Amino acid sequence: MNIVMFSMTPLFADRAMGGAQIQLKKVALHLGQLGHDVTVLCTHPAGGGQAFEWGERVNVIPIFRFKQPYPEPYFTPIYNIANALQTMGDYLSQADRYYSHDGGLIFPGVYEHIPTVISLRSVLFAETLQSGYLFQGDALILPSEFARQCYIKTAGRFLDGYADRAIVIHNGLDFNKFKATDTQAIRAYLGLEGDYRYILFPHRPDEDKGILQTIELANKLVHEYGLKDIRFLVPRWMDEDVSPSTQAFYARLRGMLTQYDLEMYFVFHPWIAEDMMPAYYSLGALTLAIGNYVETFGNVPYESLACGTPVILANVGPAREILPDELVDKINYGDINTAAVIAHRILTNAERTSTACLSYLHQHLGQKQMVSQYADVILNAQKRPPMAYHYEPYTEQTRFQLAPWCYRTAQGIYHDFQATYYTDEIPVGYFTCDDVTKERVLSWVDMGLVVAV
Repeated sequence: MNIVMFSMTPLFADRAMGGAQIQLKKVALHLGQLGHDVTVLCTHPAGGGQAFEWGERVNVIPIFRFKQPYPEPYFTPIYNIANALQTMGDYLSQADRYYSHDGGLIFPGVYEHIPTVISLRSVLFAETLQSGYLFQGDALILPSEFARQCYIKTAGRFLDGYADRAIVIHNGLDFNKFKATDTQAIRAYLGLEGDYRYILFPHRPDEDKGILQTIELANKLVHEYGLKDIRFLVPRWMDEDVSPSTQAFYARLRGMLTQYDLEMYFVFHPWIAEDMMPAYYSLGALTLAIGNYVETFGNVPYESLACGTPVILANVGPAREILPDELVDKINYGDINTAAVIAHRILTNAERTSTACLSYLHQHLGQKQMVSQYADVILNAQKRPPMAYHYEPYTEQTRFQLAPWCYRTAQGIYHDFQATYYTDEIPVGYFTCDDVTKERVLSWVDMGLVVAV
């Protein structure tokens, strides 16, 4: 088959801007290995880019001129959008299947004539949400049940048959790659000297990824627990040299480190190439994923665990479902005191990933399983009729339930999208306006605490 793929995010031959692009590459290479011709069309990176091969039968063409750097890719001259539609039409006219990775190209008319599979990798970015609400494809892939529930409880309420097309395929890890790895080369690359225990923050240094909480945790570990032999490794984002906002954010971080007397404990280093990540994870004594960013899967914790390095994971979004609680240390978002207790225990005992956790990862999150499932959905996609718009008014009999992006804690109901705890006494299970006043229920709807069933 001739398969055309789309990525709004720029792609590169030797590195990836995030976990979603890593998953796309795995799927594309697998389809190429099965004998299919795969063309991946993506946005020009800042400064332009040339076509390249990811592997045999898999060609990547940076061709679209959406706005860079991210976000707001549609903040571009109007003719760039028209040219993108024209270009995509040219390629799809010769294609057998269309796969859109993370939505992005939001116009359903583009693919109305061809079997189409769309995966949505975010519940945050505007164009991904628009792709979800405008979805008229033949299969919709979500990387977690959390993400699936987010879409079927929102966009899916207005399109008949939406839930039937939405399926879950977890991201998969290559366990031949993500395993305990020698760290000599990565130490040399990063210029690391001294006998330190390294705590990893392998994310974009954004607030919602948890960099501020990481600094707060460092303050406790260094100044309250007296851990002087630790160092925090933080990658510099790839657009630092061209983005004034990124430069300003780094300046703010350095100001905080000065305020807490932590400058010597943080190492800002170049972005790590994909093929160096197993060694990078293996270097760590601990990996942090304690932000409030609402992932649809989030690869970092599971890659780190596969390489033997323990993780502290904020119980946000899909983190509540991917691994059982007994296999990884989870905290409620913002609970730095508990994070410090766990980190001190892990560092003191020199803990590594448990055998039970590794076994679970290999059984449930393998790359072979993931790419096989993607290939099955893409290759067997059949053109379905458009889904009809569907609307139901709220009545006294409408049933409601706690929204999938909320969960109950001892501190109250945590709201993923607001990173806030609410103390409202929302009934457990299903309820109607006969159980609670209509005004109260509608106020919860407006706040995103409950959804109609």
